Amino acid sequence: MNHIRKAREKSGPSRRQVMIGAAGLTFGFTGREHWLSTTRAAESFARINPWVTIASNGMISIMSPASEMGQGSKTSLPLILAEELDADWKDVRIVPAPPSDAIYGNPGFLGMMYTAGSTAVFGYFTQLRQFGAQVRRVLLDNAAQKWNVPVDELTTEPSSVIHAKTGRRLTYGEISAFAVLPSVTPAVALSDLKPRDRFRLIGRDVQRYELPSKVNGSARYSIDVETAGMLFGAVISPALPDSRPESIDDVSARRVPGVVGIYNLPIGVGVVAETPWAAFAAKDALKIHWTKSEKAGAFNSDEALNRYAAIARGEIEHKAAVWDEVAVVAAGLADASATFAGEYRCDYAYHAQMEPLNAVAAISPDGKSVEIWCGSQSQTMAVATASAIAGIESKHVIFNEMLLGGGFGRRGPRDQDFLLGALFLSNEVRRPVKVLWTREDDIRNGRFRPMSMHRIKAGFDDSNRLTSWHHRVATDNVGVFQDPTRYFGPWKERDMISLAGLDLPTYVIPNRLAEHFAVDSGIRVSALRGIGFTANKFATEAFIDELARNRGVDPLKFRLELVRKAPRAEAVIRAVGAMSRWEEKREDSALGIAYIDYSGTQIAGVAEVRLDNKIGTIKVINFWVAIDPGIAVQPDNIVAQIEGSIIYGMGLTLTERITIEDGEVQQSNFYDYNVMRMRDIPNIYVKVISTDNKPTGVGQMATPLVAPAISNAVAELTGTRLRHTPFLPERVLAAMKSPSAPI
Repeated sequence: MNHIRKAREKSGPSRRQVMIGAAGLTFGFTGREHWLSTTRAAESFARINPWVTIASNGMISIMSPASEMGQGSKTSLPLILAEELDADWKDVRIVPAPPSDAIYGNPGFLGMMYTAGSTAVFGYFTQLRQFGAQVRRVLLDNAAQKWNVPVDELTTEPSSVIHAKTGRRLTYGEISAFAVLPSVTPAVALSDLKPRDRFRLIGRDVQRYELPSKVNGSARYSIDVETAGMLFGAVISPALPDSRPESIDDVSARRVPGVVGIYNLPIGVGVVAETPWAAFAAKDALKIHWTKSEKAGAFNSDEALNRYAAIARGEIEHKAAVWDEVAVVAAGLADASATFAGEYRCDYAYHAQMEPLNAVAAISPDGKSVEIWCGSQSQTMAVATASAIAGIESKHVIFNEMLLGGGFGRRGPRDQDFLLGALFLSNEVRRPVKVLWTREDDIRNGRFRPMSMHRIKAGFDDSNRLTSWHHRVATDNVGVFQDPTRYFGPWKERDMISLAGLDLPTYVIPNRLAEHFAVDSGIRVSALRGIGFTANKFATEAFIDELARNRGVDPLKFRLELVRKAPRAEAVIRAVGAMSRWEEKREDSALGIAYIDYSGTQIAGVAEVRLDNKIGTIKVINFWVAIDPGIAVQPDNIVAQIEGSIIYGMGLTLTERITIEDGEVQQSNFYDYNVMRMRDIPNIYVKVISTDNKPTGVGQMATPLVAPAISNAVAELTGTRLRHTPFLPERVLAAMKSPSAPI
């Protein structure tokens, strides 16, 4: 896990600093059309929202539209543009892009400024390369005109235009002093872009934009914000989504020194105080009687999961939505020489981001403008939320982008619930208010990865080949709760968040059917790192392993047979087998393998585990990963993301569990919602296989590998199949006593 990163580049100045010193040449987009314009004033810089500004001193400022939550996208995106621009990275300053879907929206995420789903590099890659190439062409054209030479005699070296015949050189900063930009943007075809063997920046690691500030303590999160006249807020929200206060006893709360006011809000009951501790104390002193919805109020997760099982088995009639269908699976199963079935379960899980939710909002005394400070996975969603609550146009919202202390999908839901409290309370007092959630608030009011029940049936032909596959999953409908606009619109009532990963695009299985039985539980559910892949690939990859063992075939070789038409998939499986010395038998440990095609990213992992038979605890000793993400933009950063993804997946696999009784979450903090500790972390080995394919994402691709790899390793070690995540010690012991039970 030790990786040395070279520290060369300095972190860039703020956007405001860049604007002040931006006299130079500015390039920008408007809408979806490329265009170029000159500027000699900071005001123009702000007006046209440029992607690139080249100052006369040689500084190259590049906008980055990604939110930074530790994954490095804020750095990777400008690096892609700088590659085609042929910029010297030491000259580059990264500037957070202002909120604008029209200008900075992610083409890989429906044109929204939304950093999620490992889509940042994938979505922006081609667009940023083309724009960088266009800026470079304009610089070449201006140099050619200055020297009165054909443009095809010119080339570039980092941040300079070169005329080899005469040995002349102009820096980009020098060109910016006299350049005239064309009225029509130069056309750049994909074939005009650099071939991979000419990359200077893509494929090598540079220092991440935000790392120096994290090291020296100057990094700014919204929890750090202080502003003149600021008060502190706390909100007690209903445990159940549909609940409202029936009565509020705030007598004791108002006696807490420093309390400014207590307010009945659309999202709960809010407290404003002079200190955060006064706000917390007053919140805890509130006595509220909540209404109870019939649906969520009677919900019990353990009982509900048994009902989900009955639905998935077909014992309860329920409407199904088809997700993946190839040929006629019923006929394939009917003609099969042998069939097998397996069941798998997954509990609710919490995002467990490091920084508890918080935000600062300042609605002006006249109510005509608002300023917000928050770490959000979508800058434009945050602005839209502030605009709606303040009842003003979005142009009157000032957004201050902050670093995120972890996101994992929790800081991305469309309602931006962590921002609402600050906005509502600021609107009440017309002063800046910082609202802080305690960890207890965060867990109690979490938006959880849905629990799910999977039943899979497979059929083999006479030659022992897998020919049929039927996957039925019963789970909460995330799309309806989190994103009804897209669910009832472009998603066509298919829950993209829950169902991602149900399909098997690289496995050669002639007859396939995957169906979703959506359950409306009334519980708050959301996307979480790995989205549907974490549960769906646990089920599919554990079942693939079962099939291999039932047929007496080595699980790695069985997968190689299934991916025989997918060379990239075969390559990562063979690579991770070699890394882990798959064929070597261990004395007191065993290996388990899993493979995933995650939206085009090819990734395979092997876990080595030991098991304490007396208490049922699993110890992961080593974890190997081979990944082909297409072109590896920053390989060492990919390794770091994979390491974090594995650790995150271990928590979901071994310890992390949310249970709900009578609609209320039973866990409250990290003493009863157990995340991984340092003592739990295995040795992690990662091989990045960079190929000449468009980047397809890395941030969450390894998380779904963990559960099936560990389950498969335990099956190899003990002959016992673990079917229910997390693999709690009591579940492990129960499974060993009754191996055939769906535990």
